[in-house]
Amino acid sequence: MAKDLSLTHLVREPSARTAGEPPPLLVLLHGIGSNEADLFSLAPYLDGRFLVASARAPVVIASGAFGWFNIEYTPAGLVADVAQARASLRQLAVFVGELVDAYSADPRRVYLMGFSQGAMMSLSLMLSQPGMVAGVVAMSGRLPTELLADLRDASALAGLPVLVTHGTFDQVLTIENGRAIRDALSELPVALTYREYPMAHEVSQESLRDVAAWLTRTLTASEGAGNAPGSWA
Repeated sequence: MAKDLSLTHLVREPSARTAGEPPPLLVLLHGIGSNEADLFSLAPYLDGRFLVASARAPVVIASGAFGWFNIEYTPAGLVADVAQARASLRQLAVFVGELVDAYSADPRRVYLMGFSQGAMMSLSLMLSQPGMVAGVVAMSGRLPTELLADLRDASALAGLPVLVTHGTFDQVLTIENGRAIRDALSELPVALTYREYPMAHEVSQESLRDVAAWLTRTLTASEGAGNAPGSWA
């Protein structure tokens, strides 16, 4: 049962866990115009060791539709509300900490999995507070260039596993966005995996299968490595 935290969310308890050990946490972050039920529908396909929490973004777009920040369509293209995005990022960081405390999850094994705008938020939290996350899945997203420009010390990202997926037929965030993420992260010391799929702005069965397998491999590797310590400062 989901608890009353700062963001509305849905929870799937782990179906497989080691007695006496806190479970790893996987936080799902949906895209603009969606809600917490969207990515939560993928939970049955994800490793049963995870405590899965699917968050509802804080900005109301319409009835039943939410976002992490507003986007304005202008003649020059899409313009994001950067101040709102930064506020949501701060709120997300607090919420992740609440999840760890409320569900007794392992703070050293917090993973983020975001789609579209949720992918941007996942990458943003990784770049702004890398010690908080053990791995990131960014699906059909865009590069948070403002936060990348703010990054002063990339050493905390060393070895951090990151999976980026994107559709070659994406008409919402074109494939150039995925490749831009790939190129930028290739300059950082993260352990990057990049995959393209013949799909639109969606999560195809093939991409979901690869995401699920990557999460399982990454989680298993973290257990074998003894779980590198995270930081909540």
